[in-house]
Amino acid sequence: MMESQTQSQVHGLTTPTTAARKKDAEAKENLWSSILNEVQTQSNTKLPSNKLVLVVGDNASGKTTLIAKLQGVEDPKKGSGLEYAYIDVRDEYRDDVTRLGVWILDGDPGHNNLLKFALNEQNFPHTLVILTLSMTTPWSLVDQLQHWMKILDDHIASLKIDPEEKQQCQARLTTEWQNYCETIDDLDPGSPIKRTNRLPSVDDELDALPLPEGVLTTNLGLDVVVVVTKTDYMTTLEKELDYRDEHFDFMQQWIRRFCLMYGASLFYTSVKEDKNCDLLYKYLTHRIYGLPFRTPALVVEKDAVLIPAGWDNMKKISILYENMQSCKPDDYYNDIIAQPPSRKVPAATVSNRESEIQTEDEQAFLARQQQLLQQGQAPTRGESPLRSQPGNGSKSAARTPVATGAQGSPKKIDGKIAPGTQSGEGVLANFFNSLLHKKSVSPGSAAAAAAAGGVTGTAASAGGAGGAVLSANATPTTPLSSRVNGTTIDVSATDKISMRTNVALELDRLARSVEKDLDFTTAQSDC
Repeated sequence: MMESQTQSQVHGLTTPTTAARKKDAEAKENLWSSILNEVQTQSNTKLPSNKLVLVVGDNASGKTTLIAKLQGVEDPKKGSGLEYAYIDVRDEYRDDVTRLGVWILDGDPGHNNLLKFALNEQNFPHTLVILTLSMTTPWSLVDQLQHWMKILDDHIASLKIDPEEKQQCQARLTTEWQNYCETIDDLDPGSPIKRTNRLPSVDDELDALPLPEGVLTTNLGLDVVVVVTKTDYMTTLEKELDYRDEHFDFMQQWIRRFCLMYGASLFYTSVKEDKNCDLLYKYLTHRIYGLPFRTPALVVEKDAVLIPAGWDNMKKISILYENMQSCKPDDYYNDIIAQPPSRKVPAATVSNRESEIQTEDEQAFLARQQQLLQQGQAPTRGESPLRSQPGNGSKSAARTPVATGAQGSPKKIDGKIAPGTQSGEGVLANFFNSLLHKKSVSPGSAAAAAAAGGVTGTAASAGGAGGAVLSANATPTTPLSSRVNGTTIDVSATDKISMRTNVALELDRLARSVEKDLDFTTAQSDC
C-alpha cells in the first residue's frame, strides 16, 4: 500500500517536471525564431542597391549639370553617348547608405540605340525616368515632351517583359496616384506610419477612388519626373521677348496636362539659383526608396513649381485659366509660344561640348585645287597658271585682277615697278634735281618744282633717302634749314656746297637703283 502510494507520488512528481522542460524548450525555439524574424525584417528594410534613374532630354537641356548638382559636384564633366554616374543615398533614421545608379542618354538621335543598355527587361521594375526640358527654348517644350515619351513608349514595347510583371508595375502607379495624400506634419518624419500612408500597397486599390479625368491615360509602368531646368532664364524672356505671366501660365498648364496623361511629377529647377534641387533629391529618394517627403505641392512661384504625382487634376489646373487674357487653354501651343524669327542663341543653350571638325578627303581637296588652277590658266599656252603673263590682258580674278582703264597691262601686286610708272624714290630724285640744277630759286619757282615732283607744301620728306628735309623757299644767300631725325639744324651758306655734293651722290645712287628696277621689269616682260 505504501509502495503504490510512493510510486504514485513519484509518478505525480515526474509528470509536471517533464511538461516544464517541454515548455522551456518551446520557449527557446520561439526566442530563436523571433530573433531570426527580426533579423530578416531588418534586412528587408535596408535600402536596395539595384535602383536606377534614366535621364533623357535634348542636348543643352541641363541633364549633366542637374545630376552633378544632385551629386554635390561643383564642376560637371560633359560626355557623350550613354554616361553612367551614381548618387549617394543615406537613410538617416536607419543609418543605412546605398548608391543610386544614374544613366544619362545623349540627346543626339543617333544615340537612341544605346537605350537598350540603360533600360531592359531586368531593371525595368527598378527604374525611374527623368525627362529634362530647358526654359531657354520654351517654344519647343511640348515637342520635346511628345518626342521623348514616344521614344520611351516604343522602346518599352520592344522589350520582352513578362506581361504579369508589367501589369504589376502599372497597377503600382495607379494605386500610388489614387492613394496620394498630403503630408501630415504632426507625424514624426521617420515614422513608419507615414511611409505606409504615402506609399500604399497594391492591396489597397479596392478601397481607392477611381482615377480622375485625363489621368494615366498612357501608363508606361515607369515612374516619370518631368524637370524643367534653367528657370532663371524666365527674366531674360520677359526682358527680351516681352513674356508675361499669362505666357508662363499657358506653358505650365500645357505641361501639367501632359504630365497627367503619364502620371508624371513636375519640377521647375534652377541650378544657377539653387531652386528646388534639394527637393528634387528628396523626392527621388521618396519615390525610389520610400524615404519621407514632407513638402507639399508648390504652385505660387512661377519659376519654382513642384507638383508631386497624385496631387494634380484638371480642376486645379483650371485655376491658371483665370490669368489668360489674350489666349485660351486649348490654343495651339506654338501659336502662343512661337519661336522668334531672328534671335541670338543665348549662352545657356550653347553646349559646352567642342564642335567636331570633319576633315575633307585628300583627293577631293586636290581635285578642287586643280580645278581652281585650271580656271586661271591662259588658253593659248600650256604653262603653269602661277606664272605671270603680262600682255594677255587677262588673269585669274581671284589672284590678280585687271585694272580698269589700263592699256592692256595687268595690275602688279608683287611690289615691282611697272614700265611708265615712278616710285617714291623717283619722285624724290626729280625733286632734288630741280633744286640742284637751278642757280637761282625763287619762292614761286620752288613751289612749282614741288608740285611737279608730286610734293605739296614747303617741305618734302626724304624718308629712307637720307632723312633730311630742305626748305623749298631757300635762296643761295639765306641759310638752309635741315631736319634730321626730328631735329631742325640751320645750315650756313659755307656748308651749302658740301651738302649739295652729298645730295648729288645720293641722287646718283637713287637714279641707278631706279634704272636697275626698270631694266629688270623690262626683261621680265620680254620673257
